[in-house]
Parts: sequence; structure tokens; C-alpha cells
Amino acid sequence: MINCICGDFMTYESLLDEAQKDNVYVIENADFKSKADGLINGDVIGLNKNIRSSRKRSCVLAEELGHYHTTVGNIICQSSVSERKQELHARAWAYDRMFGITGIIDAYNHGCRSVYETAEYLNVTEEFLSEALSYYKSKYGVCTTIDNYIIYFEPSLGVFKLM
Repeated sequence: MINCICGDFMTYESLLDEAQKDNVYVIENADFKSKADGLINGDVIGLNKNIRSSRKRSCVLAEELGHYHTTVGNIICQSSVSERKQELHARAWAYDRMFGITGIIDAYNHGCRSVYETAEYLNVTEEFLSEALSYYKSKYGVCTTIDNYIIYFEPSLGVFKLM
């Protein structure tokens, strides 16, 4: 088995730089009354002080930046179809910003053969990667062909190079 080495994908620091360029203020150690990992209000993002992992902080910040770029109004409740669609758009933005479908191919080319290794290589949590894979499956179906690669999302992640 080949061990994959962490890739050159979005880091927490690069996301903070991106937020700054977009004139978004990030409160890194917010004390929330709710269990939310992150919240956004206008151009201010709060990250829960209880998030310890830099990978998780990156994923949360990416999603909140996704809300900044794609969401209109307060969608915390998630009671309407429109609010749920906006949540999905923000998450899709985060998945694409963090690594995109080509990041999965890049991880494969660097020797990653499991979800754990792929998440580590992409600098995201396994949960974030699993949610991204579910999203890509809903977008592309059971599999998709990108460049000279077939990516299977079912029954588990599989990447194959076409000859």
C-alpha cells in the first residue's frame, strides 16, 4: 500500500486569507449558545470556540464562506424548501472550493485508497468528504467520467484510470 502525503489543497489559513480578501470578518473563537459549529451574519462569520481540529475548522469556514457567496437571508430554521436548497448550494460551494471532483482524482493519483486517506490528503474531515461524495453522487449518479478517470460513488468510492 502506498501512503499518500497531504495534498496542496485549501488550508484554514488560506480560507482566512480568502475571507479577508472578500472583506469578511471571522471571529475564530465564538461562544455560541447553540451547538452550531459556525454561523454567518452579513459579512461576519463566527466559528465555535469548541472546534479543536484545524481540518474541521477549515470545513466549517468553507461552508460559512459558501453561505456568504450563495445564501440570502436567515436560513437557520431549514423549514422551507428554499432554505434547504440554499443550504445545499452553500455546502456544494464549500466542497468545490475545498477540493472539487478533480481533488478526488488527485488523491487517487497520490496513492490514497480509502476515504480516510483521501480525507487526510484533501485536508478535510471524513464526514465532510462523505457528505461531498453523497452530493456528487446526487449530481452525477452512481459514477462519472472526468478526463481519463471513472469515479464510482457506489457501493463505495472507487477511482479508475482509463487506458
